[in-house]
Amino acid sequence: MVFVLVLAACGTANEDNAGAGDEAEGEEAAGGKEEITKLTMGFVPSQDADKIADTVKPLAERLSEILGVEVDAQVMTDYVGLVEGMRTQQIDIGFLPPFGFVQAEERADVQVILKAERNGELSYRAQYNVRADLEDINSVEDLVANEGLRWAYADPTSTSGFLFPASQLMDMGVENVDTHFNHLQVGGHDNALIALLNGDADFATTYEDARERIQDDHPDVMDKIKVVGYTDPIPNDTISLRAGLSEEWVQKIKDAFLSFNDDDEMLEVLNNVYNWTGIAEAKSEDYDIVRTTYERFQDQIQ
Repeated sequence: MVFVLVLAACGTANEDNAGAGDEAEGEEAAGGKEEITKLTMGFVPSQDADKIADTVKPLAERLSEILGVEVDAQVMTDYVGLVEGMRTQQIDIGFLPPFGFVQAEERADVQVILKAERNGELSYRAQYNVRADLEDINSVEDLVANEGLRWAYADPTSTSGFLFPASQLMDMGVENVDTHFNHLQVGGHDNALIALLNGDADFATTYEDARERIQDDHPDVMDKIKVVGYTDPIPNDTISLRAGLSEEWVQKIKDAFLSFNDDDEMLEVLNNVYNWTGIAEAKSEDYDIVRTTYERFQDQIQ
């Protein structure tokens, strides 16, 4: 009987110790470092998609060197696809415009970490471009006063391409932007300007000053396209991260991008991709002005 009792006591002690070990292993697993072997960046082209795919390769390679994991760059067809990619966690790092970030924050709980700097500025304006041969169109008020004009823009979710200009036009008296103008969605700011040059559109809305982007291929763009107005300032584009990344990886990615401010080669890449001349830290509150306009077009964007 004594022998049986001793065995029982040993069995209970061993079971208790085994449970404690399992719990410790579980805590170690839960508190361990996040296993990241590959990161995917998502871009939406402001230029020809094939061209941007080649342009961003050095950026992905340099990030891979710094972070120690494979970094892949994917060119998306539009911002809706990029937001969805971050929501489903297929895209880890998104180069999102202001509206894209606000939408992604709401739908996918993404986190903004950085924003673009352009020539020392942390904001920009949308620009109204008009064919120079349209002598009767010299202001935004003239656009409002003339129904039926052909309006070229990159994408209906583009901040400077459509949403901020559309909001301003509505404030200035356009009751329905869908019926007041004939819309031409062309997939990029470059293409919007080229539509003007080709006579396919009467005016185009782009970031400021997108004409410089195509000046090498179209040396006469400054003469053939005139600027008739601007919107209010818009916070610059973001670098945002999908939900679920650990604080350690958020900081590593942020530090990697900020190091490009001292890397002339990477600054040249960013300038070639999106006309960025630097990178600054960003927080969600920086985009409150964008949320106001987003609410106006929320149903349309979704």
